[in-house]
Amino acid sequence: MLHSDRLVLRRWREDDRAPFAALNADPEVMKHFPAVMTRAESDAMIDSVDRAIEERGFGFWALEVAATGRFIGITGLSVPRFDAHFTPTVEVGWRLTRDSWGHGYATEAALRCLDFAFTELDLPEVVAFTTVDNARSRAVMRRIGMTRDPDDDFEHPNLPEGHPVRPHVLYRITPADHRPR
Repeated sequence: MLHSDRLVLRRWREDDRAPFAALNADPEVMKHFPAVMTRAESDAMIDSVDRAIEERGFGFWALEVAATGRFIGITGLSVPRFDAHFTPTVEVGWRLTRDSWGHGYATEAALRCLDFAFTELDLPEVVAFTTVDNARSRAVMRRIGMTRDPDDDFEHPNLPEGHPVRPHVLYRITPADHRPR
């Protein structure tokens, strides 16, 4: 479990399944993903990411507001399961409920994940990637100190040629560029 000033990043619980499924079924939240997810797909994702936490000691944690215990999404570290010019690597990522956007939660949680990545896991680098048009996530990447080299941009190999969210941008950060919180 990780904590920041306002947030808790923790293992998944059974009562996270319904709100996570609602988040994954929201077309606005999933605008920059290939498709919204069914309840079964959402539950399978929880099972997969929680298993990764068990096996590696890190993964995509459930994210809640510390003061209220309200589930607001997913944030954490993951090992991408595809081959690209920058893999193998560890990525930082997030997906939050629409009503939690604009409060700085993604930035705060991502910074806490970077602290963990560089101090606890001693990683030499962390990446983040998203679709070209995902301005909100790209802004978070810049706010947490990540930088982009356009030569690193790529076509997501798990999506077919011509798919509208196949073009991706890649951001990177090293321990030297990270300012711990």
